[in-house]
Amino acid sequence: MKTKVAIIGAGPAGLTAAYMLAKNDVDVTVLEADPVYVGGISRTATYKGFHFDIGGHRFFSKSKAVEDFWTEILPNDMLLRPRSSRIYYNGKFFSYPLRAFEALFKLGVVRSTLCVLSYLKAKLFPVRDPKNFEDWVSNQFGKRLFNTFFKTYTEKVWGMSCKEISADWAAQRIKGLSLGSAIKNAIIPQRYNGDRTHVIKTLINSFRYPRKGPGMMWEVCAEKTRAMGGNIEMGCKVVGLEYDAATETWTVLLKDRQGDLRTLQAEHVISSAPMRELVRGIRPEVSEEAKHAADSLKYRDFLTVMLIVKNRDAFNDNWIYIHDPRVKVGRVQNFRSWSPEMVPDADKACYGLEYFCFEHDGVWDAKDEDLIALATRELIQIGLAKLGDVLDGTVVRQKKAYPVYDDDYATHVATIRRELETRYPNLHLVGRNGMHKYNNQDHAMMTAMLCVENILADSKLYDLWEVNQDAEYHEAGSAGEEQENTGSALRLVPRRVTGAPELAAEAEG
Repeated sequence: MKTKVAIIGAGPAGLTAAYMLAKNDVDVTVLEADPVYVGGISRTATYKGFHFDIGGHRFFSKSKAVEDFWTEILPNDMLLRPRSSRIYYNGKFFSYPLRAFEALFKLGVVRSTLCVLSYLKAKLFPVRDPKNFEDWVSNQFGKRLFNTFFKTYTEKVWGMSCKEISADWAAQRIKGLSLGSAIKNAIIPQRYNGDRTHVIKTLINSFRYPRKGPGMMWEVCAEKTRAMGGNIEMGCKVVGLEYDAATETWTVLLKDRQGDLRTLQAEHVISSAPMRELVRGIRPEVSEEAKHAADSLKYRDFLTVMLIVKNRDAFNDNWIYIHDPRVKVGRVQNFRSWSPEMVPDADKACYGLEYFCFEHDGVWDAKDEDLIALATRELIQIGLAKLGDVLDGTVVRQKKAYPVYDDDYATHVATIRRELETRYPNLHLVGRNGMHKYNNQDHAMMTAMLCVENILADSKLYDLWEVNQDAEYHEAGSAGEEQENTGSALRLVPRRVTGAPELAAEAEG
């Protein structure tokens, strides 16, 4: 079997690329290992008529091209939803973003005063050139607020000390947000007036959301791709890539849902697969240095325990961050608050309790019934349910949800990138795991959009690594790109870009 472009993975990056290629009459085949769901971590799972998100996905981007794409795929099915989240700390719930007087009252005057003094100390005596997450965040908020509102949750997510997490991750996820900006927003909330460029994502008041969850976006995208002639193969796991340097073509080795080994010939391969697995499967083999770099990359997994409970309107937030070391749960989702259509029964609620773990550790390998019992106990302990409220539940495990930003990850990624670009010019890395970048879906989509532009032009017009966390393309030092919507076809036109890119703030997915 032959195709012009083979795409590994039917997540946001893979399906965005497939849709745009099919729209331009390019022969494209998507290979997705999951036998049922498209969307990757942005899929929507279902259980007994209840819909639930794997991680929580707000549809808000600073990129007009991405927003236009979402509108083009689901013109009549995007709800405008209020943004609401809180932090659970020391037995109390704190609004997030910060509400100054509420925080003052709940922390108490003495503790609040000490937090402000700690912040002032950080401003006067910052850690120079911070290398780890703890030092970077402490510079922005002060040590006391770091210990109160960052440390416990972050270490739950990553399973490692905040001193072992690269400052790159903090700068990437929290840039634009500081104690000063949070207090300013508490007094004068930021307003979105159509100009997205100066919006701090963590402080947005509303966002769009598909009425049946994020998976609806990617299911419809897949349907429209197929209608334009694109091929999407479900239950097909890529097990290897063989490159013929003489013809500059690829042979993709895959196992279909029956377990049979098949091959696919392609001129280009777009990969959103985890970088570590991709490098291991390439033939001719990469250098020992690149192998070592790939083997050194780490990933964090997580699972969602979805509970169906009696509806007592216990909370209306989209999610609550659990900053409490006495429980294992890291975050609690309320799926009715994302969209009322996610929950079919008015007298029931649907919550998702997220547990961050490593594949095959104690939590990951626990039996589903034990995880449901654990989540039930912790939901009651936090105060979001009463004994007897939980009626049913299920568990969904998500491998490699988060690429880990340890001290050496950037060096390893640079080593791999350098070799792949030199030896395999028609292999394109996109998306969160494809590029080992902990990004949101709009960033993944923009890397795919620019990748398609490169393939259509048969030239490297864009360096995909210059897409920043706000899904904006910044060509280092000079020319960048501006997104433009010309009719129904999303295109990109040149402009001048100056200044350093701002990066997204709050975790998604």
